Amino acid sequence: MKIAVLSGKGGTGKTFVSTNLAFAAGNAAYVDCDVEEPNGRLFFKPEELKTTSVMVKIPLVNPMKCSGCRKCVDFCKFNAMAFVKNRPIIFSSICHSCGGCALLCPENAISETERETGVVESGIHGSVRVITGVMNPGEESGVPIIKEALRQGFEASDTVIIDCPPGSACAVMESVSMSDYCVIIAEPTAFGLHNFRMVYELTQLMGKPCSAVINKESEKYGPLEDFFTENHIPVPLRIPYSEELALLGANANIASESKDEYKAMFSSLLDYIDREAVK
Repeated sequence: MKIAVLSGKGGTGKTFVSTNLAFAAGNAAYVDCDVEEPNGRLFFKPEELKTTSVMVKIPLVNPMKCSGCRKCVDFCKFNAMAFVKNRPIIFSSICHSCGGCALLCPENAISETERETGVVESGIHGSVRVITGVMNPGEESGVPIIKEALRQGFEASDTVIIDCPPGSACAVMESVSMSDYCVIIAEPTAFGLHNFRMVYELTQLMGKPCSAVINKESEKYGPLEDFFTENHIPVPLRIPYSEELALLGANANIASESKDEYKAMFSSLLDYIDREAVK
């Protein structure tokens, strides 16, 4: 079972739910795909760390062979190439490494070289394999790192909890693409409803079954509850606004590891997802 945990914005509780689900699952892999600011490792504190560099291919133009035909520039749909002073220049940070320009060049003036875009760290916390994607500062896209992190996670365990980036951009779509089930975290506020709707739309476009988890709930928010009812969205878990949970998080502790009551809470969510997945 591959479970993607999403939220419309940062700070909703996505990593809180992801880390607790992974710990409650036992023999599982936790994959942090929030590669711009991964923080699940702060809670797991994994040991036996191994680091893998993530390399991407970028084009390299040989000016001695280039005839200035512009075919490579006209071909690039990502605007990663421009024609300046009778020769193409490359914006490597937005290149998608498709290799099309090198294949298309009639003079064979374009080859490919590699550069590091980030790393994937892998370690152990108890029976959980902790896999973390980390993007290098200044990079435009974390997709190659997410792909490698997911590959390692799928190899490590049959049960994979995917901590997705916030929002609904390309990195989120990549994180969700191979999942079996989605859990969307929401806060019971007007802003929470807005962001939930955005991510819910994405899961429906991708054909993923999903449910909602309400975090930091002190009382129900009517418009959010109405949206759940209108769209037949189940809410298998409501996490209370709790000083104890806040303190555990502030001290970088996993609630399920600290107290059996919380482990039972997240185990019940896993049981619910298992039942829904077989329908």
